[in-house]
Amino acid sequence: MIVGLISDTHGLLRDEAEEALRGSDLIIHAGDVGPGDVLLRLHALAPVVAVKGNIDKHPPASALPATAVAHAGEARIYVLHDVHDLDLDPTAAGFRAVVSGHSHKFSTTERNGVLYINPGSAGPRRFRLPITIARLRIPEFEIERIELKS
Repeated sequence: MIVGLISDTHGLLRDEAEEALRGSDLIIHAGDVGPGDVLLRLHALAPVVAVKGNIDKHPPASALPATAVAHAGEARIYVLHDVHDLDLDPTAAGFRAVVSGHSHKFSTTERNGVLYINPGSAGPRRFRLPITIARLRIPEFEIERIELKS
């Protein structure tokens, strides 16, 4: 199973990101969706689990939940925008991964058997940070970082 991971689009879904997510069995958007048709375009590719980020003040993104649980095969994935707002113990709650955004920086780390993933930012470039998304392969829990050129 392939789970596409994207965050911080801020209303911009690049064609290159859309193409890289094509073929995903599930797409997780970790917030700061922004205005426009980002979610509709992602839903055209695969089922989507999305959460609201700190800039999501207007519909349709304002109606998203602050947190969500994604089921990828037998794995449970906790989704929220800012990992600093995590208010549960993912290990004790039976989550295999936590997906977040907010920092605009790609990162992966593992703690207590839980994989923490931030796919980075796929929206407008901020500072000199790269524009990235990711793919998560399940059941292997292998992460592929994808840097977008455009």
